[in-house]
Amino acid sequence: MAKRCGLSQSAVSRVWRAFVLQPHRAETFQLSKDPLFIEKVRDIVGLYLHPPDKALVLCADEKTQIQALDRSQPLLPMRPGQAERRTHDYVRHGTTSLFAALEVKSGRVLGDFHARHRSAGFRKFLDRLDAAVPVGLDVHLILDNYATHKNASDSSLVGASCALSRALYPHRRFLA
Repeated sequence: MAKRCGLSQSAVSRVWRAFVLQPHRAETFQLSKDPLFIEKVRDIVGLYLHPPDKALVLCADEKTQIQALDRSQPLLPMRPGQAERRTHDYVRHGTTSLFAALEVKSGRVLGDFHARHRSAGFRKFLDRLDAAVPVGLDVHLILDNYATHKNASDSSLVGASCALSRALYPHRRFLA
C-alpha cells in the first residue's frame, strides 16, 4: 500500500494509527436466507416493544461449557508497596451449562445450572419457568433454533399439563 500511494511504510502506519484503522481485521455477518426472516423479526420485536396484556414475554438461551476453575495456590494479599499476587495456573473442576430466561418487561432473569447440556435439562428448566409464572398469564417464549430447544419443546410440551404448554402455540412461520 505504501508503494502504491507513494508514501513510506511509517507514514501509512501513522495514518492507520491516527484514524484507528486496522485493515488486517475483518468482521463478518450473515443474514438468514429464510424468505420469512423479516416477518419473524417483526413478530419478535413487536413482542419486545408491545407485550400483550396478561402475558409474559421471556427470551431464553443457554451458555454451555462454563468452566469451574480455582487457583492452585491462595492469593497473596496486598501489602504497602506491593500489589496482590496470584499464580498463573489453576485447577479445573469440570464444566456446567446455564439455561436462562430474561423477562423482557421487568428485566428479571431466571436461570438454572445443569451438569450436562441435554434437552432433558432444558425441559427441567421449562418446568421451573412454569412454576415461576403466575397461573393467569400466557407465556411468549422466544428461543433460537438450537437443537436442544427443538427436542425439548416439540413433543414433550405439547399436551403437557403446565402453563407453558397452554401458552406456547408454535407460530407457523417458526416451525421451519
